[in-house]
Amino acid sequence: MSDTRAIGMFDSGFGGLTVARAVIDLLPDEDLVYVGDTGRYPYGPRPLDDVRVFAHEITNYLLQEHEVKMVVIACNTAAAALLGERPATRVPRLDVIVPGVRALVSATRTGRVGVIGTVGTIASGAYQRAVEAMGAGVELTCAACPGFVEFVERGDTGSDQVHVLAERLLAPLHEAKVDTLLLGCTHYPYLARTISDVMGREVVLVSSADETAFEVRELLAGSSGAAPAGQVATHRFFSSGDATSFKAIGSRLFGPELARAETVPWA
Repeated sequence: MSDTRAIGMFDSGFGGLTVARAVIDLLPDEDLVYVGDTGRYPYGPRPLDDVRVFAHEITNYLLQEHEVKMVVIACNTAAAALLGERPATRVPRLDVIVPGVRALVSATRTGRVGVIGTVGTIASGAYQRAVEAMGAGVELTCAACPGFVEFVERGDTGSDQVHVLAERLLAPLHEAKVDTLLLGCTHYPYLARTISDVMGREVVLVSSADETAFEVRELLAGSSGAAPAGQVATHRFFSSGDATSFKAIGSRLFGPELARAETVPWA
């Protein structure tokens, strides 16, 4: 048994493309519909109640307009806003928080772990609650990293300026002597080299993008919902903002497969 419907995925903008990239590489037969809500991003500074409304709106759009078989919340702030909420969707709904936390507590050697994310994600306490729910008994240090997203979207991931900012923002994690660090924003893998240089090569960086892709594969295999082997997959990208700008920035971050972006307007 197989399911030819697409996987639905959304983010406030471009960061979720790291999750899309991981899913496409791991599951090349699967169709994908990705929505970047660039007309209303960034989500990080917004009240979580607003983000929750946006997340429900995009989820309904993916279900009603594209009849997706699964919804992946590829945005840490949106995932934080919905954490603990009982999904009302008729299809599975995954986010990037739980897979990332599971990998974080599994990878640590000393029990001292860290999470970095946007101001909204860290302030929500979502990662703190998710780590506690794992019952792993680890010592968690969290740090918000305002400015990282803006550097990534300008295409600046290795300048002296971003390095100095990283040194300042990551100082609490250095002081806590963490041995494993979860990149709790889907933009942050683009800064992995800078973050690793600042933290030291002995600190393991965990990407929630890769872990989420593994969870998508496991869920599809377990439910017999995977696409037929050899299916010629289609990948569609939508933006609630300027589609031309989305394509220009997105293709630089994602790759040449993002050759076209379509516009999706909200009411």
